[in-house]
Amino acid sequence: MKSIDTLRFGGQDVLPLIEGGKGVSVSTGVSAGHWAAAGGIGTISAVNADSYDQDGNPVPQIYHGRTRRERQQELIRYAIDGGIAQAKIAHDISGGKGRINVNILWEMGGAEEVIIGILEGAPGLVHGVTCGAGMPYRLSDIAVRFGLPYYPIVSSGRAFNALWRRAYSKAPELLGGVVYEDPWRAGGHNGLSNTENPLSPEDPYPRVLELRRVMRNYGLGETPIIMAGGVWHLEEWQDWIGNPELGPIAFQFGTRPLLTQESPIPNAWKRRLLTLKKGDVYLNRFSPTGFYSSAVKNSFLRDLRERSERQVPYSQEAGDGYEASYGVGARKREVFVPAADRPRIAEWEAAGFTEALRTPDDTLVFVTPESAREILADQTACMGCLSQCRFSNWMQKEPYTTGQKADPRSFCIQKTLQTISHIPPGADEDVITDHNLMFGGTNAWRFGTDPFYANGFVPTVGQLVERILTGR
Repeated sequence: MKSIDTLRFGGQDVLPLIEGGKGVSVSTGVSAGHWAAAGGIGTISAVNADSYDQDGNPVPQIYHGRTRRERQQELIRYAIDGGIAQAKIAHDISGGKGRINVNILWEMGGAEEVIIGILEGAPGLVHGVTCGAGMPYRLSDIAVRFGLPYYPIVSSGRAFNALWRRAYSKAPELLGGVVYEDPWRAGGHNGLSNTENPLSPEDPYPRVLELRRVMRNYGLGETPIIMAGGVWHLEEWQDWIGNPELGPIAFQFGTRPLLTQESPIPNAWKRRLLTLKKGDVYLNRFSPTGFYSSAVKNSFLRDLRERSERQVPYSQEAGDGYEASYGVGARKREVFVPAADRPRIAEWEAAGFTEALRTPDDTLVFVTPESAREILADQTACMGCLSQCRFSNWMQKEPYTTGQKADPRSFCIQKTLQTISHIPPGADEDVITDHNLMFGGTNAWRFGTDPFYANGFVPTVGQLVERILTGR
């Protein structure tokens, strides 16, 4: 195993090992602080992080606004307060070692307002800003305002080229590194383009080499590239370490920190990680963001998949292949479906899927009455957690709607991530984790085969970093 040299990030030499930012209440000040204390870069998530009352209990994120826009303002306030709280925790735990970055999703609701509010409220506690999920052109402007390094997340050299030409060339001195997030292997939301096949993963080496070529064209040959997605044992990446063709390389770990003592995820989620088999993580397109996302197969994803399978096209008018009349909703408003689909509809209704919900693609999906009520309630309760949401048809710019029908084939991502991260005492953790979204990288199945986790061993963050440094 080649030795790993430190790299300079945020004015300090640190291990080139980065904790990946992970959504709602999963990359916390505790996990980030311990990662930094081990000598690397810890990452706190600014996506609706927890804040605390005077007794140290998490403040419930309850919404009182009558409109979506009013509820979004409440959500932004929660996010700012939570991000500041987590930054303070991470700073205290790190003891001045390593670096602390904050991760923001550009397509989350109020992204700029949230990150600016956190940086204003936690001066000196954050050493860099990481940002992905979209094309964050204004990331460099925010970095300049606060004098902090910025780390855009991209999935191709082409994406970085667009960001550089439009914005980043104006602030090259603060570009701390570029995160290459592999769109087939990373957990959470991934940046697959319309020209890339989700079922055919590409070798990351030529893609990262192309990113480096683009960066060298702009004099960025020594700016670190951070490889994210699919990294497990560093000995598997020896050809990347010290490779002059690639230049300085660091490695990001998002999935492995899930299974640590400091990780805040429920114990049922940790137990599930230890039982995964190859293929148990599913790259799906159910997310209300419109991006592909990588998550553990469970009842939650199975319901979404089956919901989309119970789907037929319809028309408001008879003809052109739409001959069979069908009544939709409580008032049984007449639409027309292909006659060949009528037997399938009858089978679904006999199985209890009696409610037909319209989609933006002029199809009907069939669900149970209970599921229909939950979908409609979740759409009504939308709090604007995304800049635009296909599930609820929210958009944070006036007129505050995408102009499309709300899509019942998706789900409220804020609700499911908050639910799985905040299981109340006494509740059945196994049931709740099985019925909510469990993000994970495609390598998560390796928990069950890696001898490091034998007999259900759960390491501390410090022990995990030590293990990673061995290369094994």
